[in-house]
Amino acid sequence: MAVASRLLCRTLRGWSRLTTQPLLPVAPSTRSSHAGGEGRLESSSAKSLTDVGIRRIFSSDHDIFRESVRKFFQEEVVPHHTEWEKAGEVSRELWKEAGKQGLLGINIAEKHGGIGGDLFSSAIVWEEQAYSNCTGPGFSLHSDIVMPYITNYGSEEQIKRFIPEMTTGKCIGAIAMTEPGAGSDLQGIRTNAKRDGSDWILNGSKVFITNGWMSDLVIVVAVTNREARSPAHGISLFLVENGMKGFIKGRKLHKMGLKAQDTAELFFEDVRLPASALLGEENKGFYYLMAELPQERLVISDVAISSCEFMFEETRNYVRQRKAFGKTVAHIQTVQHKLAELKTRICVTRAFVDSCLQLHEAKRLDSATASMAKYWASELQNSVAYDCVQLHGGWGYMWEYPIAKAYVDARVQPIYGGTNEIMKDLIAREIVRDK
Repeated sequence: MAVASRLLCRTLRGWSRLTTQPLLPVAPSTRSSHAGGEGRLESSSAKSLTDVGIRRIFSSDHDIFRESVRKFFQEEVVPHHTEWEKAGEVSRELWKEAGKQGLLGINIAEKHGGIGGDLFSSAIVWEEQAYSNCTGPGFSLHSDIVMPYITNYGSEEQIKRFIPEMTTGKCIGAIAMTEPGAGSDLQGIRTNAKRDGSDWILNGSKVFITNGWMSDLVIVVAVTNREARSPAHGISLFLVENGMKGFIKGRKLHKMGLKAQDTAELFFEDVRLPASALLGEENKGFYYLMAELPQERLVISDVAISSCEFMFEETRNYVRQRKAFGKTVAHIQTVQHKLAELKTRICVTRAFVDSCLQLHEAKRLDSATASMAKYWASELQNSVAYDCVQLHGGWGYMWEYPIAKAYVDARVQPIYGGTNEIMKDLIAREIVRDK
C-alpha cells in the first residue's frame, strides 16, 4: 500500500498542469470497485463523447490523469504533427518528454522499472491520442505491446537492461513479425536464426514495422527449428539492438495514412546474436505471440472507437456551423438521422469495448472476444469516417480538415494486428469447436 499511496498522492498533486514531475497514473491497488461509479454518465448521456468524467470504468483519479494527458497531446504533439507528417517520424525529444511525464510503460510493474499503473490509465493515453487526431507517436505499441513481451518472458537481466530505459523514452521499442511474404499467417515466416556455438546467426527481412526507423530495440520473430512437427513449434523471439552488425534499416515507407508514424523495412544479414538475445524459451515464440495478441487487438479496438468518438464530435460541430438552404446543415432531417445512427452505433460499440477493458484488467479477456472487439470497432471506424467525410461535403476532402486525415488513418485498422478476415476465423473457430 505504500507504493499505491505514494502514486495516488502524486497523482493528486499538480496534474492540472504539465510540470517536470511525472504524470503518474492510478495504481491498481488504489482503486476500489469504483465506488460512486454508478453516478457517472455513460457516453450516450454525456454532453460530448469525449468528455472528461464519464464512463463507469474510470474513477475521479483517472479523470485528473486524463486532463493532464489531454494537455500533453494538445501542447506537445498537436502543434508539431504537420511537421512530423512531412518528416515521416516524430522527434526523439517527444519520446523523452513522454517518459518524463510518465506516459510510457504505464501498465508495467514498478518493480520491473515501469510506472505501475492500471490498464485503465494506459487506455487513457490510447484514447487521448485518438482524440488529438495525431497518429504519429507509437507510444501504445512501445508500451503495451513490446514492453509486456520483455516483462512476461524476459530474463531478469533483460528486464533490468531494457525496461527502465523504455519507460524513460530513451530506448524505443518495436516488434518485427510481418514479412514481404507473410502477414497475418505468422506460421509462414522465413526469417531464421541458426545456432553457431552459443550464438545465433539471424537472417531475413521484415516490413511494415511500426517504430522501425527510430527503434533502438526490436523483438524479431524468427524460425529456429525447420524440422518441428509444425511451424508453430519452431518459432523463437530475439531482442535485436540498433547498431548490431548486419542489422540494416531500410527506407521509411510512404503510406496512405499514419504519415507521421515511422514505418520501415528491416533487414538482417548474418546478424550475430549472443545467447542472451533469446527472449523466453527456444521454439516457444509462437505461443508467446498467441498469448500477447489479445492485448494488441484490444489496443486497436479502443483506439478505433475513440477515433469514432473524435470524428463524431468533429462532424457534429461542423454541421452546426455549416449553412445550406438558408439554415444550418444540422437542421436538415436526413443529417439528423445520420447523426442519430452514428451516435447509436458508436455508443453501443463503446459499451462493448469498455467491457473488454474490464475483462482484461481482471485477466479474463479471451482471444475470441478480443478478436470481436478488434474486428467490429475497426470496421465501425471506417464506416464512421466515410459518413463523416460525406457530412462535411467537399471540405471533408481537403487535407487541412481533421476529418480527411482521420479518414485515411482509419483504413489500416482492419489490416494490422491480424486482418479482420483472420479475426472472423478466430471467432468462428471458437463458435464451432467441440466443447
